[in-house]
Amino acid sequence: MKQIVIAVLVLVWAPLALASGGSATESVDLDLHNKASLQRGAGVFVNYCLSCHSAKFVRYQRIAQDLGLTEEQVVSNLIFSDAKIGDTMTVAAPSEQMETWFGVTPPDLSLAARARGADWIYSYLKGFYADPSRPFGVNNTQLQNAAMPHVLWRLQGVQELVDGHLELSEPGLLSEHEYDELARDLTAFLVYISEPAALVRFSLGVKVVAFLLLLLLVTYLLKREYWKDVH
Repeated sequence: MKQIVIAVLVLVWAPLALASGGSATESVDLDLHNKASLQRGAGVFVNYCLSCHSAKFVRYQRIAQDLGLTEEQVVSNLIFSDAKIGDTMTVAAPSEQMETWFGVTPPDLSLAARARGADWIYSYLKGFYADPSRPFGVNNTQLQNAAMPHVLWRLQGVQELVDGHLELSEPGLLSEHEYDELARDLTAFLVYISEPAALVRFSLGVKVVAFLLLLLLVTYLLKREYWKDVH
């Protein structure tokens, strides 16, 4: 039975590993309690990603509540269409039209972080390099032959793949450290929208642990009081 389970896992995992088609991922340290980082990530998402990628499971109003923003701030800084504060984050262009442009419909990113993981997304954002053979002139170390153009290239610059390593051949508007921070903020936002309830769960978890510790103390003192005469 054990051998059968292992065989099934291999059959399932192998295609997924090959599908990622990339090099080793770079670990990213995220702090989902850092609302400033999530706010910056939201700004990057709506300015550079939302024109093609939707997040149809997330509402602007929920973002305002979770990220400590007023509805007016969200409308002024994160909504650039005729969408309302209660609407989900959808794109205006029809999927058929985008499929004509890119050869494939850009996927919805609501659950991208749960499907790929934070490290993979972070590495993907940093993994674009020049490749003249591709339609948009770029490829990616994490997802070979990706159909997506490098929309952040003005910020990061142009990278070349030299002996399996990425080297910056043309600097962008941001320094390497600044771009890493931007990629981290965007990754954090994608992780957040993949499970907004996680913020509530983490907060509630701290309160539950604190309650259990207090209950443990009270129980211990009560036990000592009951057993003091026995000892």
